[in-house]
Amino acid sequence: MSRLSVFFISLAMSVLVQGVQAATLVASVDRARLNSGETVELTLETTDVTQFGKPELAPLEAAFEVRDTRQVNRLTTLDGDRQAATRWIITLLPRQTGSVVIPALQLGELHSQSITLQVLHSDQTLNNNMAPVFIDASLDADSVYVQAQVVLTLRIYHSVPLYDDSSLTPLQLPEAHIEQLGESRTFEKIINGVRHGVIEMRYAIYPQRSGTLTIPALVFSATTVEPAAPGDNNTPRPGKLTRVTSAQIPLNVRAMPTAYPADTPWLPARSLSLSESWNPDPPNGQVGDSLTRTLTLKAEGLSSAQLPPLPDTTVEGLRRYPDQPQLNNQNSERGLIGSREEREALVPAQGGNLELPTVEVVWWNTHEDHLERTSLPARTLQVAENPGLVVDTPAGTPDSGPGLLWPWKLACMILLCTTLLGFGLWWRARSQPAVLRAAQTGPSPRTLLDDLKRACQANDTQATRQALDAWARQQPETLADMAARFVPLSDALDGLNGALYSETGQYWQGEDLWRAIGTIPATDRVLAPTAENGGLPPLYPK
Repeated sequence: MSRLSVFFISLAMSVLVQGVQAATLVASVDRARLNSGETVELTLETTDVTQFGKPELAPLEAAFEVRDTRQVNRLTTLDGDRQAATRWIITLLPRQTGSVVIPALQLGELHSQSITLQVLHSDQTLNNNMAPVFIDASLDADSVYVQAQVVLTLRIYHSVPLYDDSSLTPLQLPEAHIEQLGESRTFEKIINGVRHGVIEMRYAIYPQRSGTLTIPALVFSATTVEPAAPGDNNTPRPGKLTRVTSAQIPLNVRAMPTAYPADTPWLPARSLSLSESWNPDPPNGQVGDSLTRTLTLKAEGLSSAQLPPLPDTTVEGLRRYPDQPQLNNQNSERGLIGSREEREALVPAQGGNLELPTVEVVWWNTHEDHLERTSLPARTLQVAENPGLVVDTPAGTPDSGPGLLWPWKLACMILLCTTLLGFGLWWRARSQPAVLRAAQTGPSPRTLLDDLKRACQANDTQATRQALDAWARQQPETLADMAARFVPLSDALDGLNGALYSETGQYWQGEDLWRAIGTIPATDRVLAPTAENGGLPPLYPK
């Protein structure tokens, strides 16, 4: 058997195994809310390559008119794994309004899930609905608070085919922030018995000042496909350029209500939620352990850029190393859903119970028009002592009886003698020539300083921390004492610790730490990075 045959057989077997493992039939729609007379696209997708038939569509006929069905086969490769999928795109026209259920459909042994649609009753007599091409613009609210969301829906209807040269003037509002809600959507709508193609675009608008805001008129231009003349072999004639303009829409923008706290960020949202997660969960550990806390703020009707930082939760005995916040926007039928995720590493510095305060967010409910407060309750962290970080402390001296007093007297006499002997040797040494200190064992201060410099220049957090500890052990003061006296060194150490305990370590730059080490006052160190001397000064200068 040739290598090529073996390759194709193995490929077919791998695709077959993956298809069997992922034997599902997934159903989805392009939108869950629509008006009466409009079509919706139902998509059925499976990765089971053993299914060669078509989905059974008979259950749809009771509530829908099946207008069109298309099948798409595709083969994707991800990280060397090949996966085949088959997709059916079905265009449906609901027969009734209200809640309409797309039932579960069957493909062989597979079944899809059911989907509920909301079909709204709409007025069929649209303005200019007798024209081959017309445009309709509408807002989801006539009045809105400043910086709150209002959704503009723009629909272009056409009862004649259009060439692919259509264009729409951009929506520009200097006094408002605009976010387009996804890409444009296309579907069909029956108006007075005439089938129209619909191009729909949606925008989230956030007015920045109160008063009256006018949504400007937008111009849509396209070339229509003229029908072929009789006896012309069904060849379409050259198209005709068509321009249609939407109507201007006034919007009443209300100021921030007086009941809202003046010292609180203004958050007008339809709904708001606040959640937290921990790693590990539950968040109990020892002194020195790293706990990761993630707070997520999600607001319907606001973009992520409008969400403020969450309240500070600084606790004594708990070091905080926050990451950069993650902002995300999600499109929905009602507009934008903005989210802000704040993640931080918490390192307990002491044992016992550490109380995390309540996290509260104040916001204005635009749906019910009143002030609300959403909060996370206070939490108690139970932190155990870490035996590896505890220094043994001698127990208290017990009461000594008269019979045990002589050892203490002997010890005091020995201490007094050794003190006098040391003082005598020191007095004698004053008259002796200066003697250089004997070379110490292990790496020299210059070698340790060079190691620290290389680690800082390489922006390696772990190597820098090791080199810094080794260098600090040969200094006359501890690293904490030097940092307390020299603010640039303290700031640089905070940056290094933050990089070690967070996910931003790969972005740490060691230049600030090396510069701080190089500028420590000479009295706070043994050897400065800029020193060029070959040795230390005499031990007993005259």
